[in-house]
Amino acid sequence: MAPGFKTLTTRVASGSPYQLDQSQTLKASSALLKHISSEIDRKAATSSTKNLLQPSEDSSDENDGMDVEPIWLSLTTKKHIVDQRRLKPGKIPLPHSLNQSPTTTVCLITCDPQRQVKDTVAHPSFPTALSSRITKVIGISKLKARYQSFESRRQLFNAHDVFLADAKVVTMLPKVLGKIFYQSPKKPVPVSLEPYRQTNASGKRVAPKAADEKTKTIAPPLQVAKEIEKTINCALVHLSPSNNTSVRVGYSSFTAQQIADNVEAVVAGLVEKFIPQGWRNIRAVNIKGPNTMALPIWLADELWVDEADVLEKEEETARDLTAVAKQGGKKRKEEALNRAADDDQGRVSKRARGEEAATNGERKKKRRVEDTDLSKEMRERREKLREQKRLNKAEMQGLEEREKETAIAA
Repeated sequence: MAPGFKTLTTRVASGSPYQLDQSQTLKASSALLKHISSEIDRKAATSSTKNLLQPSEDSSDENDGMDVEPIWLSLTTKKHIVDQRRLKPGKIPLPHSLNQSPTTTVCLITCDPQRQVKDTVAHPSFPTALSSRITKVIGISKLKARYQSFESRRQLFNAHDVFLADAKVVTMLPKVLGKIFYQSPKKPVPVSLEPYRQTNASGKRVAPKAADEKTKTIAPPLQVAKEIEKTINCALVHLSPSNNTSVRVGYSSFTAQQIADNVEAVVAGLVEKFIPQGWRNIRAVNIKGPNTMALPIWLADELWVDEADVLEKEEETARDLTAVAKQGGKKRKEEALNRAADDDQGRVSKRARGEEAATNGERKKKRRVEDTDLSKEMRERREKLREQKRLNKAEMQGLEEREKETAIAA
């Protein structure tokens, strides 16, 4: 072991044998923020042009400007987390919100009719600080009608910072909004606008019914505000069929302690809700900036989940040959299987070869018989055609002679 080596896996006496080392997380966060700050200063010093978008010194918004860079948590697993890409993001509450700026604008997409949600947001009991950030409320039918072109969707995309959608319509939005939304971090986030279920006399929780069947039931203004605020303050988890997941946990304007707190909350949420087999399936946890190397804060001791995943050399060779055979055509499959059989048995028995030769001989003999029968049938058909032509010709000649005799007699 190298001098000064320190393991990044912290084991505890009781409970889970895996957990994050808080000092290691804080140290990595401080080093990453220091590196990003020095890179920003170096680029500003060496640049010959002035950044006109840089915020002024008296600016109260710490996330304004182009020099604020996101901080990502990169988590690598030993096995794939999901089998297919999920367009509906998951949510993990954060102790330090990523959208704490009062200038952050929110677009809320709702079911039809949209008037009920607009009235709820405009209600006097709805928090004013939150209602001022919700700059647009639009129903799903008007969204389809107004934003059909790519240019109109791009304008909607650039007009708002956060997009929230009613959980009832969030699965309909990929076809409506298109790739400009779903290939960016601004994917619509689901939020529940229904009232909490009530407990009836039998102890079952049932949803309250609306007075009119044509109208939907909207939660009270305070509950809607609570759900929206909770969703805005969450980190979004976008799962894909791979062994790596990246989650935004902060910005370069955050302190190292804020980054560390968010990292611990996100790791705990991923282990509890999204990663099968929990810590046993985690291989590494890193933090990084958009243009920096990944700094490790946790590494696993073993590279597999179960002992059954570790194969011997012979088993691994057989598995690779089978995989190659499945990917190739029929000829490659036969060659791969024959090589595996030669490695296991040494040689193919003469009896098997004799049987194979006999089978091939029978096939050839049967094919020759079929060819002979086909040739005989063709000859018979040709003879019948010739006989038919001869008869037709004789009949035509007889007809011509009768016509001549009739003409002479006339």
